[in-house]
Parts: sequence; C-alpha cells; structure tokens
Amino acid sequence: MAMFETDSTGNVIATAVRRELLRLARLEEERAATEAATVPYWAPHPSSVQGHRAAALVLRTEADHFLAAS
Repeated sequence: MAMFETDSTGNVIATAVRRELLRLARLEEERAATEAATVPYWAPHPSSVQGHRAAALVLRTEADHFLAAS
C-alpha cells in the first residue's frame, strides 16, 4: 500500500523536493543568524552571513518553482 495514495507520483516527488528545499533554506537562515549574533551590532557582518542569506533566498525561489509546477 502506497504512503500517498491520493496524489500522483509526480506531485508527491515535487512536494517532497519543495519541502526539502524549504528545510535547507531555514537551515541557511539559522546559520546566518548564528554567525550574525557573534558580531557586535555596530560591526559589519562577515560575508558568510550574506552568503547564507543568499543561499536561503535561492532555495526558496527554487521551492516556489516546484509549487508552481504542481
């Protein structure tokens, strides 16, 4: 018996991939926040903070593509 009987295989896969992309985006945001928290508020953030935020944005954009495709 299939775990997702009411959905087509393509939609199940797209939903799973979208969920994973959003999970990864949350992790990137958490990494950015953790790194930003180590720096005093008046100091510039390390470039890695911007990198994590950019990665999160790209992951969310790709997740939105999966939403539009399903």
